[in-house]
Amino acid sequence: MGPMPKHLLTTLFFLISCIPVLHVSAASVTLYNKCPHPVWPGIQPGAGKPVVARGGFELAPNRAYTLQLPALWSGRFWGRHGCAFDSSGRGRCATGDCGGSLFCNGVGGSPPATLAEFTMGKEQDFYDVSLVDGYNLPIAITPIKGSGKCSYAGCVSDLNSMCPVGLQVRSRDKKRVVACKSACSAFNSPKYCCTGSYGTAQACKPTVYSRIFKSACPKAYSYAYDDPTSINTCTKANYLLTFCPHRR
Repeated sequence: MGPMPKHLLTTLFFLISCIPVLHVSAASVTLYNKCPHPVWPGIQPGAGKPVVARGGFELAPNRAYTLQLPALWSGRFWGRHGCAFDSSGRGRCATGDCGGSLFCNGVGGSPPATLAEFTMGKEQDFYDVSLVDGYNLPIAITPIKGSGKCSYAGCVSDLNSMCPVGLQVRSRDKKRVVACKSACSAFNSPKYCCTGSYGTAQACKPTVYSRIFKSACPKAYSYAYDDPTSINTCTKANYLLTFCPHRR
């Protein structure tokens, strides 16, 4: 058989170019603020992942905003509280501040802050709510239309109202507790940080402080090795991330 005629090669390449390429479908995350005050969501991508929505924005009470995540994205969300920014986007937040900017642009939030963490996979997503960096606002993750276990995750209790004195972050006027530090952040001890000789799951066990967090929020990470009861999985879902979820 001789070589394929040039006009047939051209037709073949055209037909191939018209075949749709199958991409991994990306999930959406809807951020919903049920708090009585504004929340400034912060978003930090995992290593090598793109920044989404410039890393942060203002979300008024009873407002929602939906983000389409890139395929195979990973990262964390948190709520900033008590923020004030000028017209250039510079300012500060009472909790969860990310370098004094409205747009975090890849910078993480200053602890203490309640974290919602996601790793989006081809076959399965992993997600959790973490108090490892402390607590500032109640948040919840609810999967929508996924398959698998797809459990609810969250910390809806007001930990600020029960925060031990040594972990408290108080407002400027000292009249109220606005956040609750992790024991690691408060005391910087290997026992609480799961570092050094405590750097394994076998050596780093729950403490009196992590038990307070776990008792109040059983569906959230209370310390670094709290995996068995805290990590959640779901397939082909979208997600609702709610701030102050139990407020009517």
